[in-house]
Amino acid sequence: MLQIQNQTISEQESTPVVLRQLITGYFASQSIYVAAKLGIADLLKDGAKNCDELAQSTGAHPRSLYRLMRVLVSVGIFNEIADNQFTLTAMGELLRSDAPSSLRTAAILFGEEPYRACADLHYSVMTGKTAFDNMYKMGHFEYLSQNPEAGETFNQAMTQLTTQVHTAVVHAYDFSGINRIVDVGGGHGLLIASILKANPHMTGILFELPFAIEGAQRLLEAEGVAERCEVVTGNFFESEVPKGGDAYLLKSVIHDWDDERSRTILKNCHQAIAKNGKLLLIERVLPDGNKPSVAKINDLVMLVVAGGCERTALEYQQLFNASGFQLTNIIPTSSGFSVIEGLPV
Repeated sequence: MLQIQNQTISEQESTPVVLRQLITGYFASQSIYVAAKLGIADLLKDGAKNCDELAQSTGAHPRSLYRLMRVLVSVGIFNEIADNQFTLTAMGELLRSDAPSSLRTAAILFGEEPYRACADLHYSVMTGKTAFDNMYKMGHFEYLSQNPEAGETFNQAMTQLTTQVHTAVVHAYDFSGINRIVDVGGGHGLLIASILKANPHMTGILFELPFAIEGAQRLLEAEGVAERCEVVTGNFFESEVPKGGDAYLLKSVIHDWDDERSRTILKNCHQAIAKNGKLLLIERVLPDGNKPSVAKINDLVMLVVAGGCERTALEYQQLFNASGFQLTNIIPTSSGFSVIEGLPV
């Protein structure tokens, strides 16, 4: 028997309750998106406010905002300490724009174009094609290039999400034998900045599309590594990946693409890499078995938004073999991502 809100119900009776919660789960994620978009957590960072104050600051409809806040209290984002008075929880703190591990921009990103594309998951499952392309009549990265606000949101969100990963990667992998590292598709460059800061002997190249460069230069300056990190624009589908690096780093790049396009990227890295260099992919590796996994959900995001996929260890081995690399090691990190290491053959 289960005890829920002072009501005793049987396990069998609870099954439809749980299923209904799953069916309507997108209302919770969209509620988090709206709170992030309105900056509610920033408004609460100095203490409790009532809903009328929050509505006045955000321009929202007071009664409707209260209904939103009530849902977010129920899922642990905010506390209602008195009638109509709200404060932040530990999760709510992560929606502050100034939080060290802020996820505010990530919540905004996933609540906008990817969310709308996920509404057409049925299309992707039936056709194997990308719902985003079908909805927006162009690929995801083409869309970001043509829509600067969306592109900036994407890069800020990727930087926020990388914040959760870069420390774990730096601690898990031994970069000491690498003198020059090339970060291929590195966004604003937070990961390469972290690696360079931890390895003062090292220099680097950040290789990205033009829409990310301005933000990257600002971040590298702020992190104090701009003098050791060259920023180069280009397209990794073309054979212009900067040459001569001891290691080529690709974080959350290969999962964006299908096998054919992933092989193209890796073969272009193979042409550029030093003879004794290393290929380092930072990706989630799909686990065996049927246990819940963030990677399994993210695999559907890749299907719908980018056309790529998450992969098993065996699938990465096959991809490496087809691209001129030998997979030599998979090193798990505390972040849920792994460092997938390969050598050119």
